[in-house]
Amino acid sequence: MRTPGRIQAAIEVLEELSRRERPVADAIKDWGLSHRFAGSGDRAAIANLVYDAVRWKRSSAWRADNDTPRGVVLGTLRFRWGVGPDDLATLGAEGFGFGAPTGAEAAALAEDRLSTAPTPVQVDIPDWLAGPFEENFAEEWPDEAAALAARAPLDLRVNTLKADREKVLHQLKRFGATAGRISPVAVRLPARAGWERAPNIQREEIFQRGHVEVQDEGSQAAALLVYAQPGDQVLDLCAGAGGKTLALAAHMENRGQIHATDADAGQLAPIFERVKRAGARNVQIHGARDDLSALEGKMDRVLIDAPCSGSGTWRRRPETKWRLSEQTLERRMEDQAEVLERARSFVRPGGYIVYVTCSMLPQENEGAIDSFLEHSPEFAPVSAGEAWEDLFGVGGPKPWSADGMSLTMTPAATNTDGFFLAVLERMTD
Repeated sequence: MRTPGRIQAAIEVLEELSRRERPVADAIKDWGLSHRFAGSGDRAAIANLVYDAVRWKRSSAWRADNDTPRGVVLGTLRFRWGVGPDDLATLGAEGFGFGAPTGAEAAALAEDRLSTAPTPVQVDIPDWLAGPFEENFAEEWPDEAAALAARAPLDLRVNTLKADREKVLHQLKRFGATAGRISPVAVRLPARAGWERAPNIQREEIFQRGHVEVQDEGSQAAALLVYAQPGDQVLDLCAGAGGKTLALAAHMENRGQIHATDADAGQLAPIFERVKRAGARNVQIHGARDDLSALEGKMDRVLIDAPCSGSGTWRRRPETKWRLSEQTLERRMEDQAEVLERARSFVRPGGYIVYVTCSMLPQENEGAIDSFLEHSPEFAPVSAGEAWEDLFGVGGPKPWSADGMSLTMTPAATNTDGFFLAVLERMTD
């Protein structure tokens, strides 16, 4: 496909998304199935433009003075991809494309007016989230919000049960791989720009043999901050597909026991194959309906990777920020309170709850911990900030922390997805 056709395809996908709320990936897949002449390179390129248009939907619409799918795409091309007005006119004039910008469109795209927009528009978040972001990040909140709209790199975790980082870096050198700055087992592949296609790591032998797993460096850091030691008994209460479970298994050197479970059987389904591929032998998987009463009072550490808004992952799933509502946030907060309450019975005296979210909203983070501690006198917070410095040193990226107890990783502060982490110790008396 020529460039004008790809642009028109992106507009069509966005029109479909405006008619029906669904994941961006599903809409792109369906477009490809109905346009089989488009090759895999074309589909990847179209996906790049669609995702970027969704990331910067508000700011692009403001700049184009047009909030239709066409306006958002043109605004994204002009001001995010750097396509000049003359080039847009030339591309639009080609056949089978999107059509040349009209006079009104050309006038709007000729000059950048974004500085006149309200701050939530400039940084591409819904208006109602400006308050929570400001509460969390004070005067730096616009920078934090804006960073969530950028493309994310591809992070990999080296599975130390089978490989080491230096060898992995050598094998992935052709992709521009570099060592992570926080996790000692992180490898980063840079985000691509424009139409450029990202590598499909899952097709690589290094992935298929279980030497690496796709996992954001912030998620890797959170798993390390659980401080699980070889021989420990650990419960991963919201294991999902098992990313942190596998990280824990490697860090524990296949010693001790990790009990992985999730209330959503569908979320848990991929863990079986992943555990096998990784060579993780100390993982016991429990179904959503299994009786876990035998574990009560025996766990050294209980990891809660809590259900949340997912606001920390907006770089990778940009459509979710436009679909998040106050009602949905309230439901997630109820879920968080329930899972914290459930975790209580499994922790032995002197053991720990490690509470993690992929959220940057204070209601789901400090708010959830404060609420739990109000009626849990047997638990006390311990310093995650000190643990961070012990594990990762003091000279590298630093997460947000108001008091050194809990911490928040963010794209702007740590160049990771957004993650909150707090550690609670069950007192022995």
